Amino acid sequence: MTAIQHTTTDPADLVHAAFAALERQDFESVVSMMVDDFRINIAGMPQQKRGIPAWRRNIQMMFNAFPDLQVHVQDLFAEDDKVAVRVRFTGTHQGEFLGIRPTGKEIDYLSNEIYRVEHGKITEEWICSDLMTLLQQIGGVSSARLMTMWLVGYRTWFALASGIAGGAAAGLALRRLVR
Repeated sequence: MTAIQHTTTDPADLVHAAFAALERQDFESVVSMMVDDFRINIAGMPQQKRGIPAWRRNIQMMFNAFPDLQVHVQDLFAEDDKVAVRVRFTGTHQGEFLGIRPTGKEIDYLSNEIYRVEHGKITEEWICSDLMTLLQQIGGVSSARLMTMWLVGYRTWFALASGIAGGAAAGLALRRLVR
């Protein structure tokens, strides 16, 4: 596929064009909008990835696992050199993903992403995807495990709030006794 050249210097237009090319699986056009030492920051990953080859590996993994992946830009807004995007991905799990064999299950999850643009090229991305929802949808995390994780978090906050309330009540009771 021949890359479509983009001449816009507006960061929002550039990122919107990149997502449109991604939707068409026109990876050459996306790459033409990036700097060679493009930086990739993914929430939960221990270190930053760099370069177009790293980006290609990531995107190829997604399209190998979900060949019918659809990219739906929900919101896109920019300020100065940063562009924020809320994007919804849908598709069918037809290939291995993070060690999970194809299930044929439908996926539908959101990702919040920020891009930095310099001199008309995308230089860096920060991705915070709802990977837990995606994994739950393809059987990588069971609904019971997800509920257990939620309840553990809930119990922690409940215990903390109870401790604070109990401490405050004890403090008031002591104050009354001392008078």
